Amino acid sequence: MPGDYTPAVMTPHIWLARLPFSHCLLSSELSMRILQSVALSITLSSLAASVLADTTLITNVNGYTLDVNRTLQQFSAIQFTDDLVDAIYNTVEDAPETADTVIDGAGRTLIPGLVDAHGHVLSYGLSLLRVDVTGTSTEAEAAERVEAFATANEELEWLLGRGWNQVLWDSNAFPTADSLDALVADKPVWLTRVDGHAGWANSAAMELAGITDRTVDPVGGQIIRDDNGAATGVFIDNAMDLISANIPPVSREQIEYALVTAMQRLAGYGLTSVHDAGVGSSTIQAFKALADEGAMPIRVNVMIAAGDESYEQLLDQGTFTSADAMLNINSVKIVADGALGSRGAALIDDYSDEPGNRGLLLLDQERLEYLMRRAMNSGFQVNTHAIGDQANMLVMDNYQNLIEETDSRNLRHRIEHAQVLRFEDILRFAELGVIPSMQATHATSDKNMAQDRLGEVRIEGAYAWRKLLDAGAVIANGSDFPVESPNPFFGLHASVTRQDQNNEPPGGWFPEERMTLQEAFASFTIDAAYSGHQEELLGTLEAGKKADFIFLDRDMFTIPAEELWQLQATETWVGGQRIFP
Repeated sequence: MPGDYTPAVMTPHIWLARLPFSHCLLSSELSMRILQSVALSITLSSLAASVLADTTLITNVNGYTLDVNRTLQQFSAIQFTDDLVDAIYNTVEDAPETADTVIDGAGRTLIPGLVDAHGHVLSYGLSLLRVDVTGTSTEAEAAERVEAFATANEELEWLLGRGWNQVLWDSNAFPTADSLDALVADKPVWLTRVDGHAGWANSAAMELAGITDRTVDPVGGQIIRDDNGAATGVFIDNAMDLISANIPPVSREQIEYALVTAMQRLAGYGLTSVHDAGVGSSTIQAFKALADEGAMPIRVNVMIAAGDESYEQLLDQGTFTSADAMLNINSVKIVADGALGSRGAALIDDYSDEPGNRGLLLLDQERLEYLMRRAMNSGFQVNTHAIGDQANMLVMDNYQNLIEETDSRNLRHRIEHAQVLRFEDILRFAELGVIPSMQATHATSDKNMAQDRLGEVRIEGAYAWRKLLDAGAVIANGSDFPVESPNPFFGLHASVTRQDQNNEPPGGWFPEERMTLQEAFASFTIDAAYSGHQEELLGTLEAGKKADFIFLDRDMFTIPAEELWQLQATETWVGGQRIFP
């Protein structure tokens, strides 16, 4: 895990105003480490800003980028002026001797900054500041982590966290309020599932929400109940709102703190740009404030959440790009169905492991069509979450009709996840110019349950990267952090091997769907940038593009594929400034 650090553009007054607040969000140890790092970096960053050279040459590097044909190109030196690349040079001798600053790259590997095309910045930031139950092997272990967090944070009104996954537990069953009540009964507890499509509450939280045996399942949601009809403590998709509506809102200061905490950590993984998938108006305001203050360490491409109450007003304001291109808003995020792990993904036929259940469509056809049309007519790219084959089919049907109606093919609409597809829908991506925005580590995380959910036939159209690429689609890769680790090298490894980090299963899970390393590299660089209309700025290192790049601890193109996940970014540069470490 990368260490704590502060971007070189941070200004002292921003952080000094936030210092007292940090103590109520973080554990004392993590809080102290972050605060010490911040205090030290304020002085260093101020000095760095005052002595920035106009032109910098980094020589003696083992550089890789892609050219316009997605062909791998090597280089030995790179020069940039302020935040833009001047040129790359095949040999050290080709480089000019006129730069203000010359840095010896010492033979290290340098590549373009990596782009995560689908993550959740605020959720990730908050997850770093709340109880983490990821990786637990039993329900009891998850409850014990909540108890420990409660003991260390007695001042908190609610105990919030995320990351549980019953598929990884010995029981393979949804948890219940009883296990939480046994350890934490005096405060409400709310823990979201790893995919964000289910939540686990204790009795105190359900009492505050007024949940009774007579509480009706909302449209697009489900309350898990026992044989007597009583709520057990798990709420699926839209039913989650019954609990979350009672949680005190996060303040603007808390939002900004969580965003910067997340962006700093993401920079340490080698990410120089991320697409934030579904952002509400209050978070958009926080992002804009941070951009105005020069306090964004990495670039963020924001998707407006279609469920936000200010959705139409935000569309009417038009697209937005900050002067330094650190913040971009040109798309919307719509959610069509739930997730496969919680059996909320909308399927055409029953789940193979639960007859009678076909998942959940979260919007009716009229509402889905309206949200899409409204965004397209406002000039916004439409990025729709669809996981099940029914959801993907319905979204594609709407795209097919509305792209022609609104003449918006050039907006490069996307399907987020595109996990379970019919063969005919695989072909429609390239035909309609729709981009499948996929997350490679979902395949290696889901491999233990996906075939159980889908059966032997439908699984052939799931996580079907090779079929999509062969049909002419452009895949934008990402992680869906904090559902998965934001580490992009985990995604590169999964893309190329179709294996987890234990090299399982031997030969790869449905290995015929693998990407080549070059394809995977493109999906995290130029193709991810293309999916956000930023290919003229990001994704490759060439004259006129932003000087966003990273150094690696080894050569990713010469190591064995099974070691790709072990790669680490040793330095991260954004706009010609080193922001990590």
